[in-house]
Amino acid sequence: MQKKINIQNKKARFLYEILDKYTAGIVLTGTEIKSIRSSKASIAESFCEFNQRGELFVINMTIEEYAFGNYYNHRPKAERKLLLNKRELKKLYKEVQSTGLTIVPLRLFINDKGFAKMDIALARGKKLHDKRDTIKDRDNKRDLDRIKKAYK
Repeated sequence: MQKKINIQNKKARFLYEILDKYTAGIVLTGTEIKSIRSSKASIAESFCEFNQRGELFVINMTIEEYAFGNYYNHRPKAERKLLLNKRELKKLYKEVQSTGLTIVPLRLFINDKGFAKMDIALARGKKLHDKRDTIKDRDNKRDLDRIKKAYK
């Protein structure tokens, strides 16, 4: 039984307001999937972008080189194609072009069948005062939890 792979982009929820979520497949080579299975990947500073043909790619995602992969090894910061339905791709493309939203990866995981999947989100960037509100809410929640714990 293999361990669960769950690589998250924690900064995305702080920097962006999440509007809509999708789960997409990723086109990977052999050494890339082996590195992901050993949790050697990062999506912290990555984003998604369309090319001229209307295909969606994840950019700036880092997958470390596989330790036992000789000259067949992959490039760590290569663009990787995301797989979605045509309907979903058209909807995302229209939203990104018309309203200026962005697509950010939230989570990279391996599903039950052993395929690498990525949760992506259509997002709007937060302003500075929104980030301050998020920090204030988090602090208030932490203080309330402490008070509740003290009276139990």
